[in-house]
This record gives sequence, C-alpha cells and structure tokens, in this order.
Amino acid sequence: MAFRPLVVIPVYDHEHAIGAMVEGVRAAGQACLLVDDGSRASCAAVLRDLARGDGVHLLRLDQNQGKGGAMLAGFREAARLGATHVLQIDADGQHDTRDIPRFLAAAAAEPDAIINGAPVYDASVPKGRLYGRYLTHAWVWINTLSLAIRDSMCGFRAYPLAPVLALIEAEPIGRRMDFDPEIIVRLYWRGVPVRNLATPVRYPSDGVSHFDVWRDNVRISRMHTRLFFGMLRRLPWLLARKWR
Repeated sequence: MAFRPLVVIPVYDHEHAIGAMVEGVRAAGQACLLVDDGSRASCAAVLRDLARGDGVHLLRLDQNQGKGGAMLAGFREAARLGATHVLQIDADGQHDTRDIPRFLAAAAAEPDAIINGAPVYDASVPKGRLYGRYLTHAWVWINTLSLAIRDSMCGFRAYPLAPVLALIEAEPIGRRMDFDPEIIVRLYWRGVPVRNLATPVRYPSDGVSHFDVWRDNVRISRMHTRLFFGMLRRLPWLLARKWR
C-alpha cells in the first residue's frame, strides 16, 4: 500500500501561532488538516483564510471537544481524505516543523509503528509541567511493563491510521488532555510498535496553553488508574511480550 501521510493539527484559539505552523508544514512539502475545535470567531476566521491555500484542509467542530475529541475527528477525516498515516502536531508552536520530514521518513521506513516524539526541552519549559510529566512516565511504564514509550504526552507523533481507527471504534479514548497518553498505551497493548524520536520542544509561541493544572492532572490520574486495572487484565500477555 502506498504511504500517504496527512498532518493533522488540532486548533483551539491559536490564531497567533497557527499561521507559522501551517507555513512550516507546507515548507516540508506536506498537506495538512486543521481541526477547528470550536474556536472563537477571530481564530475561526484565520483558519478559514489558511484553508484557502493549496494543501490545507479544514474541519470545523461547532462545539469544543477537547484536544482528544479534535484528534479523533481528525483521524476519521484523514481516512476519508485517503490518508494511511497521520502526523499529529500541536498548534501552539511547541514543536519544530523542520522535524516533520524526519518523522515521516521514520514512519515510511516502519509503517506499522508509531513514531513518538521524545522531547528535548529548552529553558522555556515550565518546571511544574516538566516534573509532573515524570509521574505520568512512571505510570505508563507500569501500565505497559515496558520502557518502550519514552514520553507519552508529546503532541508530535506519527500514527499508522488503520490500527488507530480500529481502536477508536472499539474503545472510548480520553477526549481532552488525557488523550495523548491513553491512546499510545492502548495501541501498545494492541501490539503496535513504538519508536521514539528525539525532537526539540519549546513553550509556546503565542502564550496560549489549554492545560489546566488541577483539572487535567485529576483527569490524567483517573485515566492512569483505569489503565492500571486494564494492565492487570492483560498481565499474562504483557509478560509474554516482554520476555519473548
């Protein structure tokens, strides 16, 4: 099957950063799908203008669904547009679009695998966010009985679309900031390989972050608890996978 990637960017009120992100995607020679997650009118207008450009698709969600909800809609729309792989990248300028060719080359070389961004931070990273990620990393390593997923919260990764669609049709996935760690753990449980690729991360160019420290950390903690009990049910298979 031909390798047909599509860059999917979930957008919620990032009108000051999204233009540079789209420019970077197009400079990398890739088409992109902007998923407008119920943005305010000023951002929606920017996205409509961008979508007039060549190779830029737009999907508008009338009500805010959260990052996960936007990505779930984006996966389905990418499949409708004929993509075989989705490269997810955040809208706020954290990620370096110059790394897109590296991610897609890795995905083309191993099309059944997730190519997962492993962040290399600069001094702009908030210390609370940085330290809080380590707790999530520890939970993910427990819930997979593996160190295969170096960072489960990075919003820069390439997915093979077929196993993603099978998963999201079969199981509920977190629709907000719990999306990134939950989907990669559940795909790993289904046997999808994970390959980690170091990539620079900075915080963020337009000063807009939708991570709510208390609410989203509670949501993520609940998600990890659910995954822990899911891991227990899969324990024999995970142990067999670990040692074979």
